[in-house]
Amino acid sequence: MKILIPVDGSEGANRAVDYVINSLSWLKDAPQVFLLNVQWKLATGNVKLFISQDTINDYYREQGMEALTPACQKLDGVGLAYSYHISVGTPAEGIVQYAQEQQVDLIVVGARGHETLSSLLLGTVADKVAKLASVPVVLIK
Repeated sequence: MKILIPVDGSEGANRAVDYVINSLSWLKDAPQVFLLNVQWKLATGNVKLFISQDTINDYYREQGMEALTPACQKLDGVGLAYSYHISVGTPAEGIVQYAQEQQVDLIVVGARGHETLSSLLLGTVADKVAKLASVPVVLIK
């Protein structure tokens, strides 16, 4: 089984990792776990006139690894193999695209505990993933 866990460093994402770890006893074989962090694209317009693409890429990598580290530590702690990827774009669309590319069987996504007004009006990333994905999505509160 291939499981994708989108992570952003939040408590919700950590709960999603914990859920997968706690679900290991249910599975016949250890799953193939994919961690994904999607960074919002920052470089638009004239930004590239002042900041090099290498600097922007370093920023994406730094921020992505900061978000991925807690999940990696949890999986390392239980000896569960995983791969990780950092992409740039719109989170929900990036998650669904990566899930399709990796042909995952399940997406386990954490929900945030506090909703903002904009997320109540426009929907959360988790909601959008659930609507766009062609595979089952488990929402962890």
